[in-house]
Parts: sequence; structure tokens; C-alpha cells
Amino acid sequence: MTLSLSLIFLLSSLSPPTDVIARDKPNDSGGAILLTWTRSSDTTVVSYRVLRQTEGKATWDTVGLAGRLANRFTDDEVQGGIRYRYQILTVSETETAESAPSEYTVCSPQWFNFDRMPAVIGTIIFTCLIVFFIGRAKRNIKLFIRRIAGLDAVEEALGRATEMGRGILYVPGLSSIDDVATIASMNILGEVAKKTAKFGTPLIVPLRDPIVYTVAREVVKESYTAAGRADAFNQDMVFYVTDQQFAFAAAVDGIMVREKPATNFFIGMFWAESLILAETGATTGAIQIAGTDAVSQLPFFITACDYTLIGEELYAASAYLSREPLLLGAIKGQDYSKLLILVLIVVSTILALTANLPVQNIF
Repeated sequence: MTLSLSLIFLLSSLSPPTDVIARDKPNDSGGAILLTWTRSSDTTVVSYRVLRQTEGKATWDTVGLAGRLANRFTDDEVQGGIRYRYQILTVSETETAESAPSEYTVCSPQWFNFDRMPAVIGTIIFTCLIVFFIGRAKRNIKLFIRRIAGLDAVEEALGRATEMGRGILYVPGLSSIDDVATIASMNILGEVAKKTAKFGTPLIVPLRDPIVYTVAREVVKESYTAAGRADAFNQDMVFYVTDQQFAFAAAVDGIMVREKPATNFFIGMFWAESLILAETGATTGAIQIAGTDAVSQLPFFITACDYTLIGEELYAASAYLSREPLLLGAIKGQDYSKLLILVLIVVSTILALTANLPVQNIF
């Protein structure tokens, strides 16, 4: 009898994991249980098998596998209101050893995800900064925005066109209205249209997208009305061409060659047609002002155009031209938010390198 017990002990020498704890996963909407355990001390362990038993049932179901160095597992295939308990099996090449079962637990949703607290704090700070600077702008406190050469040249370009008796060509990109670059281009178009209405300069706006065409026409019409020149608005100055990329580029090239506008604006999202447009415009002798957030097209615009708005300069352009308090406040709030993020990155990097603090848990 003693020999048999010793033989069983030798055959079952693999030690199981201990301290198996099952608890509701925090900061979630329910439907998950988090398991933790103390790993087996054996070096022959290959993996751990996670078993689950529903209260009232006699069977155990395998719900997942974990590596030999793991000590936690998330079971996300459970239902709220049902109690479960778990066992962890140590698996080696030749045998298994099961742990004692955990206590029964149940999952439930939480009202608030505290892991999102940094995002909440950041949103509050960002909102307060924007509101603060909008208030300052409304009180006529001058807000500094660095000089953007391409936007400073708008007045000069429009004046040149007026003196020469030639028009302004404005191409608001080839993308749809849901593109942020197109929306920014519509804001700039509104400011350019106000100036063409003031100077009596012809405006030419060819469009590729039907929705953008409708929006652009209303933007130009509103700008002429705001400038007190509603009678000077002609709906034919904003027109739809085609939705074919290179057919549109060819049509705009034809307009530049025939009409010879004094100034060309290429503001918005562009693709392979960017160099075709800019190069043709350069051969006509026009002043060209371009702007896009398409990084791959910026080199072509920088090479072939007189002025180029790079990246976020495109988004700041409408505030720069109009000096509208709402837009100025938003720009300044974004700038200070970026400065705050940069400071936090530098401080957290220094703390992580020098003080060995777990800053990833804070930020």
C-alpha cells in the first residue's frame, strides 16, 4: 500500500497553480471576468488550460489557453447575471495538474471607465483653453498668429488680377465634402470670394464633386452678399466639370490656357494631378498659391507654385484671413493644448529615465 501511494505521487509530481482568483473585469460594460493565479513552480510546464464551470452544472468547459509564463486570463465569453467559477490546469509534455476551483463570481457593467479619466481631463483642459481664448478674441485682445507668407500674398495676388483685368481661378481640391481639407478650402474660398466681390474681380471655381459644387456655390453667394455685392454674383462662376480625375485636370488646364487667370489657388486635397495643374499654371505666368495636407503632393506644389500652405497652415488660413474671434480662439486653444502635451511628454520621459517611475500608469 505504501509503495502504491509513492508510485502515484511520483506519477503526479507536476505541481498545479495556486491562488486562483476570478473577479469581474473592472471598467468595462460587462461580459468579461478576469482571472489571476500564481504560476506553477515546475520548469516542465508548457501551458495553462483555463476551465470554466457554470453554477448548477457538473461539467467543466475549456475556455482558453495561456502560455507558461502567464498568470492572468480574461474570459470575455460570459453573460451577466450568471455565476461562474474557474480551474487552471498546468500542462506539461506528459501530464496535467489541476488547481483548486476559484470562488463563484458574476460579471456586471460599470457606470464609468476610469481608464478613460486622462482623456476626460484632457478634454476639459482643451475646452477651457478654447473658451478662454475665444473670450479674449471677443474682447478685441490681439491674438498672435505667426505670419504665413502664402496668405499675406492673397491681397497682392487679388490686386494684381484686378489691375490686369483678369480673373482668379480657385480649385478646392478633388476630394469629397467629408474631407477635412475640403472643408478648410471652403472656408478660404469664402474669404477669397469676399475680396473678389470687393474688387470686382472675375472668379472661376471648377468642381469635381457634385456635393462640393453645391456647397461652394452657396459659400460664394453668401460671400458676395456679405460684401454688399449680391448683384455681382453669377452662379456660372461656380460650375461642375466631371468626376473623372484626369479629365478634370485636363479641363482645368484648358481653362488656365484659354482664360489666363492672373492668380491660381489650389487649396484642398490633391493626388497625382497636382503637378499637372501647377505646371500648366506656371507656364501661363500666373501667381500660384497652393495648400494641401497630402504630404506626397507638397513637393510638387512647393516646386511649381509661388506660395504653399503646408499641413496645418491650411486649417489656420480661414482664421488668419478673417480674424473671426471664434476661429482665432480655436486656433490659439489648439496651439496651447499642443504645447501642454509636449511639456507632459518631456516631463514623463525625464521621470521615466531618471526616477524610474511608472509614468505610463499616470498618463
